[in-house]
Amino acid sequence: MGLLTGSGEDSVLALLEESGRNVERSALVLRDLMADYPVHAELARELVVLEHEGDRITHDLIVQLGAQKKTTAVTAEDGYALATALDDIVDYAEQTGDMLGVYGVEAPMEQAVEMCEVLVGASEQVAIALRSLRSGTDINAALVEIHRLENVGDKLHREALAALFSGGIDPMVVIRWKDIFSWLESSIDSCEQVAHQLEGIMLRGRRG
Repeated sequence: MGLLTGSGEDSVLALLEESGRNVERSALVLRDLMADYPVHAELARELVVLEHEGDRITHDLIVQLGAQKKTTAVTAEDGYALATALDDIVDYAEQTGDMLGVYGVEAPMEQAVEMCEVLVGASEQVAIALRSLRSGTDINAALVEIHRLENVGDKLHREALAALFSGGIDPMVVIRWKDIFSWLESSIDSCEQVAHQLEGIMLRGRRG
């Protein structure tokens, strides 16, 4: 049995789980796009589709949360914050993919590929956590792993910036990659925001 019962409440959890799948898919597509860019540049269009799907899920979540008639384990405020953080993961991933083309990137930097791998791992754990939220199974291991991966992402981001500013790289290339690394980090950070929101939900559930 999950945390919530009733058809309307289960709809919220089902939509959160669907959002988790969309997040995971977006991270996988971005990884594949980045790894061999520009060989698979067409995958940027798939990211746009996934971003639109994320917007649709977020809208449906907000509608369902507003329709709840009673207090539940996932309050309207918690659900909105969670939906927003999930949407941010996909938005930043799509922005990263889009700007590869806008900036005319000729080949990926190694740290960008590594950060995409971290995002895939964190997104997988987000999806696992949201499935656990619905099923009522233990969520803690997934949350711990998200925090660990966010720390790895921070380290890679610092290393990426150091590489940019220490290698005598063309200033325009530095500016472009600095932006790309920032969006990648923001996507990973948003995974941690999801973890924070889920921790708050679980803590309040134990106190109730």
